[in-house]
Amino acid sequence: MDLLFPVSGGVTLGTAGCDRRPSRVATIMSRDQNIATQEKAAGHINAGEIDAAVDTMFAVDAVDHDPAPGQGPGREGFRGFFQTLTTAFPDAHLEPQTMVADESSIAFAYTLTGTHRGDFNGVAATGKRIEVRGLQIGRFENGQIVERWGATDEASIMAQIGAGPDSSTGKPGLAEKVKDAFTS
Repeated sequence: MDLLFPVSGGVTLGTAGCDRRPSRVATIMSRDQNIATQEKAAGHINAGEIDAAVDTMFAVDAVDHDPAPGQGPGREGFRGFFQTLTTAFPDAHLEPQTMVADESSIAFAYTLTGTHRGDFNGVAATGKRIEVRGLQIGRFENGQIVERWGATDEASIMAQIGAGPDSSTGKPGLAEKVKDAFTS
């Protein structure tokens, strides 16, 4: 008989042959294996291969603690998010800047660049280039992310495509114009 033992986060690890198996059996992958998964998925995203990126990176029931507006649950929610992003910015490129990892989690800061060629949050294509920063923390099980926390500087994206405040001109962006219309 194999032994089951609890690990942090309440996940139970086990091996084949157990009489009583938990509903989710986790395998600890090495730090290097998780980093390789993260890098492979980023390569797919940068190549516009969204299905390959999402299927590589996210567990079917992955939880996003900081979902984008309108993002659905699980792997399909991540797929929809990245499809929306790469439709709006077909040349989207994620460049990790720094990374910290242990056996179960990877945290990294990145830069996202791209050209606004499609609708993004209701803003039609402008042809403008963006460059923004973001952070992500992913907790891995069985070589895929099961939980994600993070954010991309969406306010800066909106400003750079002309829909947010533009500090270089001092002119209000779309959000400010809408706010002003309702408060005037």
